[in-house]
Amino acid sequence: MRGTRYGVPSIVVWNHRHVNDSMSRILIYFPIIHTQADMGTLGNAIQQSTIRKLGRRGTRQKAKVIDNMWAEIERKIDSLALSYEKVRLYQDGLPVCGREVQIVTELAKARGSNHQLLLRFMDKGATIMGTESLELLMEEYALVQGIWDIPDLSKRSRVEASQKASFDSLLKRRDQFIARRINDTLTSGETGILFLGMLHSVADKLGGDIRVIYPLKQPFSDRGKNEVNK
Repeated sequence: MRGTRYGVPSIVVWNHRHVNDSMSRILIYFPIIHTQADMGTLGNAIQQSTIRKLGRRGTRQKAKVIDNMWAEIERKIDSLALSYEKVRLYQDGLPVCGREVQIVTELAKARGSNHQLLLRFMDKGATIMGTESLELLMEEYALVQGIWDIPDLSKRSRVEASQKASFDSLLKRRDQFIARRINDTLTSGETGILFLGMLHSVADKLGGDIRVIYPLKQPFSDRGKNEVNK
């Protein structure tokens, strides 16, 4: 079924019997847009860049679109009859580090919509999972920070363009780690909820026994596919 979500076409693939299947491994996949608060230490720099590109009015409109997206994600998950003690939460940017709960709690206190939602589901019994490689995240942070530290905007754009191959390679390695993490930790009869940025692509890297469901829309990389691992 097709519809429109946040101003872009969406492909809705949903069947409640999947969630209630006690033998299946289910992954509910939400491609997301990050809020400023969810970006942590890079949030302010990204906010200033957005203002320069879109102006303050455009920045407010973008923030409203993102807020609407998170509200709709929350409504969609609330509409499901999930047994939260059998739910694992996988989160873009959350490293396997032993401090996952603390990180989520701190970002939720900073009013990050994504992490406030995670904390709410954790309170219901869901298990938060370290999802990414700390080493790869640190590598990406160093690349991004090096670009944001360049004060001249035209030079910054040139450097960013020159680093595209590095970013593409890093994104692919992150996706491989995320998929492997889900494959290794999501067990039979459990449901995973994955919050992952729009540019990621992990569905084709998951085990063939994992049913991937897109309640709202698919990531850019998977557009045109109706369902993965059906």
